[in-house]
Amino acid sequence: MNLLILGPQASGKGTQAKRIAKELGIPHISTGDIFRDNIERGTDLGKKVLMIQGGELVPDELTNSIVKNRLKQEDCANGYILDGYPRNLVQAEYLNSISQIDAVIDLEVPTKVIMERITSRRACGDCKADYNIIYMKPKQEGICDKCEGELIQRKDDTPGPIKKRLDIYYSQTQPLISFYKEQGVSLKEIDGVGTPGEILDRIMNVLR
Repeated sequence: MNLLILGPQASGKGTQAKRIAKELGIPHISTGDIFRDNIERGTDLGKKVLMIQGGELVPDELTNSIVKNRLKQEDCANGYILDGYPRNLVQAEYLNSISQIDAVIDLEVPTKVIMERITSRRACGDCKADYNIIYMKPKQEGICDKCEGELIQRKDDTPGPIKKRLDIYYSQTQPLISFYKEQGVSLKEIDGVGTPGEILDRIMNVLR
């Protein structure tokens, strides 16, 4: 089964994509993970991504070529779940030309909940461990459980940058829902509010 999962930032699509991949025995393909891995390893791709400033998205041509190469790998022969791609109609049309999507999972989460989830994120300034002051609190306020470093809020996790990313999602990515409906692809609209286990159960029930 070839799947893709849609949803705005902090909708939980990365978490659910990993769980679905495990349930179905297919690879989880995240373009964000691919970019971050290449940045850490200092590859040519990583250097190109680092050159992009101001929160702009990686160009379609570059992203498309990365996805095409990944889908050619042997572990995708029996299916995959795409996370973070396609982001717009240009990418969706390109994906149609190289592979067939069997179902689209659309995680629906109110903007108010998304803002709450993101603005409550914190990260350790030393060991980079992640926390959430609502959902995953440290034992001591402002202090990392692992190394006792100071917990900080990333600049991207403040209202201004969040709104910018959400605007991009709603203007460029959300139209993919209509695109796939018109293509006759099975669209699964899932309530994305609840525990990760509850949301996974909803997804697997409709996929089965």
